[in-house]
Amino acid sequence: MAELTALESLIEMGFPRGRAEKALALTGNQGIEAAMDWLMEHEDDPDVDEPLATPLGHILGREPTPTEQGPGSVVGESKPILTEEERQEQTKRMLELVAQKQREREEREEREALERERQRRRQGQELSAARQRLQEDEMRRAAEERRREKAEELAARQRVREKIERDKAERAKKYGGHVGSQPCPPTTEPGPVPSSPSKEPPTKREYDQCRIQVRLPDGSSLTQTFRAREQLAAVRLYVELHRGEELGGGQDPVQLLSGFPRRAFSEADMERPLQELGLVPSAVLIVAKKCPG
Repeated sequence: MAELTALESLIEMGFPRGRAEKALALTGNQGIEAAMDWLMEHEDDPDVDEPLATPLGHILGREPTPTEQGPGSVVGESKPILTEEERQEQTKRMLELVAQKQREREEREEREALERERQRRRQGQELSAARQRLQEDEMRRAAEERRREKAEELAARQRVREKIERDKAERAKKYGGHVGSQPCPPTTEPGPVPSSPSKEPPTKREYDQCRIQVRLPDGSSLTQTFRAREQLAAVRLYVELHRGEELGGGQDPVQLLSGFPRRAFSEADMERPLQELGLVPSAVLIVAKKCPG
């Protein structure tokens, strides 16, 4: 019968008998080509070799129904058995069809592999572009942060320079001259006046500079060289400009003390030159906040 010929043809082409019977049953016995398409599509299924629970379509050993035979078929009508030459010719055509189906499948898989590779490359390019945009954003933010810090640093320096200029102007206005200049000695200078210039030690006139070390309340120290005839107010101004933020501007001037012998310098002393206060050629001063009143 026709079904036996189709089954045998599939078996001769190398398909297992169980798969061939299953393919013919599941395709409604529509012919070898339909069964071959099913076998090619489902050859990798894990249950391809499992038998059918309830056989579908024509079952060997009974006549097919009109539905199973297809349109135009007559119940009880049998098709002639193929001769050996016809069977070989049919097998050859089926093998060529199998080869064609295999080529089509390979071409389809190749196209699918190419499409997957294109998608992979496109995704890689998109990921690389996103990573590059992220790096550019980070570099732009870092550059903006550096510019902002630089602007703040320049503004801070400008504020310090302006404060120094204001303090200089205030000192100049207060003491009647520029800080660091050589003012005239005050007329009300306390202390004994030497009876004769010859009795003043000549070594005191040899120093035109003095090195002052100032110890701050926090334990740190400042060291600076001044001219011997600069006023003590110049030292105090230097300390106020460099004493740190915790003692920042806007406060009363600090009190200067000598280490040994212990002495607190008054406002009158601020107008006296360093050499007259015995601070030449070097001295150590102590800074303390000036007590109110």
